[in-house]
Amino acid sequence: MPRRDYDPSALGAAMYPLLNSIVLPRPIAWVSTLSAAGVDNLAPHSYFTISSVTPPVVQFTSVGSKDSLRNALATGEFVVCLCPEELVEQVNRTATDFPPDVSEYDAVGLTREPSLRVRPCRVVESPVAIECRLLDTVDFGESATVVFGQVVWVAVDERVLRGEQPAIDLLRPLARLGGNQWSTIGEVSEHRRVPFADVST
Repeated sequence: MPRRDYDPSALGAAMYPLLNSIVLPRPIAWVSTLSAAGVDNLAPHSYFTISSVTPPVVQFTSVGSKDSLRNALATGEFVVCLCPEELVEQVNRTATDFPPDVSEYDAVGLTREPSLRVRPCRVVESPVAIECRLLDTVDFGESATVVFGQVVWVAVDERVLRGEQPAIDLLRPLARLGGNQWSTIGEVSEHRRVPFADVST
């Protein structure tokens, strides 16, 4: 099968949409921060994952120097909220480049809820909030900064729990794709991890 080859050194800025169209779906960190002046900020970041479980660490990437990054660096705290399917319009609108003195909570019509361990608030309408203290950052040139946060508290709406664990069909998380495309979870299947002892030779 013929392939088209791409040289990152020749693509330059065009590498961004290419990778975004390949690495997918991407979970979204809805990052809540508080500026040094006391203004709430809320923004989606689709470069987001777990870094470690022991200790619990999550990470998101700020592409460019955005309010989420500046606030996390200034205060040392942030909260990652889940982006559920029914809030896609609000999540998308919080990606607008509002001035730093404008709170996305007010601009978009979302409700604040006090966090337990950190100063940035949670989104009431989101079923999950992961409270974090800034652990470290890693810069990749001037284009991106990876922000690592140590998880100090997790709050989950009981309505999305099945037993002790959040259930994917109740969470209904959004994901980002390429361009302006978004996705929902779609079909979910289960596949047991096969131990080597069970592999037939």
